[in-house]
Amino acid sequence: MVVKRHGEEGGLLDSCFWRGKKVFLTGHTGFKGGWLSLWLSMLGAQVTGYALTPPTVPSLFELCRVGETVDSVIGDVRDAEKLAAALKAAAPEIVIHMAAQPLVRDSYLNPVETYGINVMGTVHLLDAVRRCQGVKAVVNVTTDKCYENREWIWGYRENEPMGGYDPYSNSKGCSELVTSAYRNSFFNPASYQSHGVAVATARAGNVIGGGDWAADRLVPDAIGALMRGEPIRIRNPHAIRPWQHVLEPLSGYLLLAQRLYEEGPRFASAWNFGPSDDDAKPVEWIVRNLCAVWGGDPSYQVDDGEHPHEAHYLKLDCSKACSELAWQPRWKLEEALERIVDWTRAYLNDEDLREVCFQQITAYAGS
Repeated sequence: MVVKRHGEEGGLLDSCFWRGKKVFLTGHTGFKGGWLSLWLSMLGAQVTGYALTPPTVPSLFELCRVGETVDSVIGDVRDAEKLAAALKAAAPEIVIHMAAQPLVRDSYLNPVETYGINVMGTVHLLDAVRRCQGVKAVVNVTTDKCYENREWIWGYRENEPMGGYDPYSNSKGCSELVTSAYRNSFFNPASYQSHGVAVATARAGNVIGGGDWAADRLVPDAIGALMRGEPIRIRNPHAIRPWQHVLEPLSGYLLLAQRLYEEGPRFASAWNFGPSDDDAKPVEWIVRNLCAVWGGDPSYQVDDGEHPHEAHYLKLDCSKACSELAWQPRWKLEEALERIVDWTRAYLNDEDLREVCFQQITAYAGS
């Protein structure tokens, strides 16, 4: 696999750094967690995953045999004792927290569960880290929706206030505040020499990619309709989101974890990982271009029914990650949609999907 060292053109990941590193990854059975597990395995890391069973059938976790690449522990982040025991047994150097209830609509239906997983799950994880020797770097993955959305045209910066209209978005803002409190109280950068733990948060935009079967997400719903030969139904056609291929933010999480490990407190803060400004597109643009890549004669229609509140306009300012981490988005949105269709065609053709993921990761890392 081709990866670039920090300081080379477009600095990405140092495979030598990750080889043999012990990583504790929550949420490894999910869509993003599955992709990250595969990438870490390619880099030679020793990964322990902690999560509930895969949230969908089918799932990327099962189809790509992710369980063969990690030491998989099935557990709930709301179970503080089991989580702490799993973390202690794994004895990791790096912790990446991705376990979450990730859907806005589900948060309206199950707000208590959403807060329990997204807020108390973060508390349990960070408290387990506090009592586990050997951890040097922690990345808590939240969302672009953690910001107090003012519907303005500018991208949100990391120092903007937390907010969140719905329980999902708000719970992720709370997760950010929990992380900040634990960092200030127990992992303060000013006393790094005494505790040796660097803690950061990562906020990404609307992530898309092959192998996502989550309900009530635009691209999975669209892909499902295309496979069935049905019209795609869309809500809020003019809503603008920072769309990006799943490998974009994952590269940011890995690079951030590496910097936290190597340089500690300098990078212990919040970070945005989003697309270029011109890839913040309306829902209708995504669907129209996805149909074009798919080919044939697909169609879509606007669902005029009652829907829960969703933000109309949301962008991220990623200047900090670009300038301080040497991170930058690599795949334009058109290529991301092509990669999704390629992955889906491979699924329909019964190809080895783990190899398809490996090929796409290699292509991304070498781009």
